[in-house]
Amino acid sequence: MPQGKPEVVPADGLTTKQRRNRPLTVVHTGVMKGKSTAAFGLALRGWNQGWSIGVFQFVKSAKWKVGEEAAFKALGEVHERTGQGGPVQWHKMGEGWSWTRKPGTDEDHAAAALEGWREIQRRLAAEEHGLYVLDEFTYPMKWGWVDVGEVVATLRDRPGFQHVVITGRDAAPALVEAADLVVEMTKVKHPMDAGQKGQRGIEW
Repeated sequence: MPQGKPEVVPADGLTTKQRRNRPLTVVHTGVMKGKSTAAFGLALRGWNQGWSIGVFQFVKSAKWKVGEEAAFKALGEVHERTGQGGPVQWHKMGEGWSWTRKPGTDEDHAAAALEGWREIQRRLAAEEHGLYVLDEFTYPMKWGWVDVGEVVATLRDRPGFQHVVITGRDAAPALVEAADLVVEMTKVKHPMDAGQKGQRGIEW
């Protein structure tokens, strides 16, 4: 895309404006860090546009406090107080969510993840958010807890103007094929290669 111009204009019958304003399915995958960080950066742009932001974390526990969570909750409060930006909801395993389960078997976790996906399906049908961040959602699909074909079909048929960003390693080929934008994070260098552990402000 030199100078922001597409190299190919498909014969899809859409005008340039219609094509430009289609809702996108975005996948951030690969072995390197930065997949969730990039998704949250995209969500910041959406918030600034006044979109309703819905974040759904499928693997991180309630005890794992990431900096983006605090920042987005603060932005949600700014919206409630001033009307600036858009509303924000942040949900994760183990914290105030209908699919919360106590530590248990793989079957318990699978059922919890599936119920989380069912809730997202309900929200998509109701057009509840302008942007959904399904953080680490590739893992429930990889582990067979959520059917990949069903995810692809739901995203393909979703109504209205709703962007969806999915993060996590090992994105299923069918999901990659169906997505509009796919990024693979590859490692060139990482501090852990030199024995350095994660640190505040960088990893969380």
